[in-house]
Amino acid sequence: MAALGITIILLGWMVTLLLISIWKHIHSSWNLPPGPFPLPIIGNLLQLDVKNVPKSFTRLAERFGPVFTLYLGSRRIVVVHGYKAVREVLLDYKNEFSGRGEIPAFQAHKDKGVIFNNGPTWKDTRRFSLTVLRDYGMGKQGNELRIQKEAHVLLEELRKTQGQPFDPTYLIGCAPCNVISDILFHKHFDYNDKTFLRLMSLFNENFYLLSTPWLQLYNYFSGYIQYLPGRHRKVIKNVYEIKDYVYERVKEHYQSLDPNCPQDFTDCLLMEMEKEKHSSEPLYTLDNIAVTVADLFFAGTETTSTTLRYGLLILMKYPEIEEKLHEEIDRVIGPSRIPAVKDRLEMPYMDAVVHEIQRFINLVPSNLPHEATRDTMFRGYLIPKGTVVIPTLDSLLYDKQEFPDPEKFKPEHFLNENGKFKYSDHFKAFSTGKRVCVGEGLARMELFLFLSAILQHFNLKSLVDPKDIDLSPLTIGFGSIPRHYKLCVIPRS
Repeated sequence: MAALGITIILLGWMVTLLLISIWKHIHSSWNLPPGPFPLPIIGNLLQLDVKNVPKSFTRLAERFGPVFTLYLGSRRIVVVHGYKAVREVLLDYKNEFSGRGEIPAFQAHKDKGVIFNNGPTWKDTRRFSLTVLRDYGMGKQGNELRIQKEAHVLLEELRKTQGQPFDPTYLIGCAPCNVISDILFHKHFDYNDKTFLRLMSLFNENFYLLSTPWLQLYNYFSGYIQYLPGRHRKVIKNVYEIKDYVYERVKEHYQSLDPNCPQDFTDCLLMEMEKEKHSSEPLYTLDNIAVTVADLFFAGTETTSTTLRYGLLILMKYPEIEEKLHEEIDRVIGPSRIPAVKDRLEMPYMDAVVHEIQRFINLVPSNLPHEATRDTMFRGYLIPKGTVVIPTLDSLLYDKQEFPDPEKFKPEHFLNENGKFKYSDHFKAFSTGKRVCVGEGLARMELFLFLSAILQHFNLKSLVDPKDIDLSPLTIGFGSIPRHYKLCVIPRS
C-alpha cells in the first residue's frame, strides 16, 4: 500500500508539472514565434541533435520558418535563420539584440571583457578597445608589418621540417598567436617555448571541447550539470588558467608602466585605469583588463589558427586549386618578395580561395548567442527582454541561391564570369552589427598573407591520396573543428 501511495504521489507530481508547463508555455508564447512544444525540465532537447545542433536548427527552420522559438531547460531561445532575417536582427535591430547570451563555460569572464560581457561595462570596454587596437594598427600598415615579420619566422620553422611529416596544429598556430601577443603584450615567443605551447594547447583544447555534445548540453543545462563530473570542468579549469596567466602579465605591465610611452594594448588599458583611480565606479580594474586581454588572446589565436589548418587540409584535397594559386603567386609576387596586402587586388583567385575556405568550414556556425536588451516587436512577434537570440551564420554561408552547391568547395563562389573577385553580402563569417568580431580586419589580413607566404615557398604534400581526405568536421557545435592530420611541406626552390 505504501508503494502504491508513493507511485500515486509521483504520478500526481508529474501530471502537475506537465499541466504547469503547458500553462506557462501557452501564457508566455502567446505572441512568440512558433516552435515545437516543450516538455517539462528538458524543453525541446529531444528536437535537437547535440552532435550537430546547427543542422537541427536548419531542419526546424524548414518546418517552422525563419524565426522560431525553442526552450532548453528554462531558457527561452529564438533562432533566426536565413539571410533576410539574420541581417534584420544583426543590423536593423542591432541595439535591441546586442546583448550577449550567457555561456556558462566562460563564467570566469561573465560581465567583463568584450566577448562574453553582457554587463553595463560592455559598450565602453568594446569602444575603447577598438580605439586602442586601431592605434596599434588593427587592419592597417602596422599589422601588415607584424604579419610579414612573423611570416619570415613561420617559413623558417617550416623549412626545419625538411619535408618530413608534421602536425600543423601548433607550428601553424604559433604565427597568429605571436601576432596577437605582440599587439597585447609587446612580446614574441619562440616556437618551442613551453609556456607558449601550453597556452596554445589550452586554446585548442577549449575550442574543441566547447564544440562537443557534452558542452552543448552543459551550456544549456548548467544548472543541472554543473555538479556532475565531465568535460565542462576541464573547460572551466582551462579558462581560469588562461585568465590567471594574463592577469600576471597585466600586473607585470602595471608595475613597469610608463604613462608617457605605452608599449602595447595592455599598457593603454592600464593608463585608462589610472585615470579612473578616484572614480566611485571605475570601468577598468585589473580583473576586467585581464579578461579583456584574455578574450582577444583566445579569439585572436584560435580562430585564425583553425582556419589556416583547415585551409591547408582543403588545398591538399584539391591539388588543382593549389596549382592555380602557385601560378598566381608566381605571376604577381614572384619567388622572393614577401606577400603584401596590396597584392590582393591583383590576386582574385587567392582572395576567392581565402573567402571560400571561411565559407566552407563554417567556423562558428550558430554565431555566439545574442540577447534581447528590451521587449522588441520583430516580424510581428514579441521577443521579451532577456530572450536568447541565435542569428545563425551557417544559414547565410550555405545559402543555396547565393552559393550554388554550398556543400562543395568552389572558389568560383567568389569569382565573376571574368575571373575577378566577387563580393557577397551573405559572407558574414565574422558576424556583423554591434557584436561583429573586433579582430576581423586582422584575421582577414593574416589569412591572406600567411597562406600566400606558405604557398609561395612550399608545395603541400598529403600522406594519403587526396580523394581519401575527409573534410567533414571532427565535431561541430560552438565551432567546426577539423580532423587531425599530418602533412609535408616541400620547398619549391
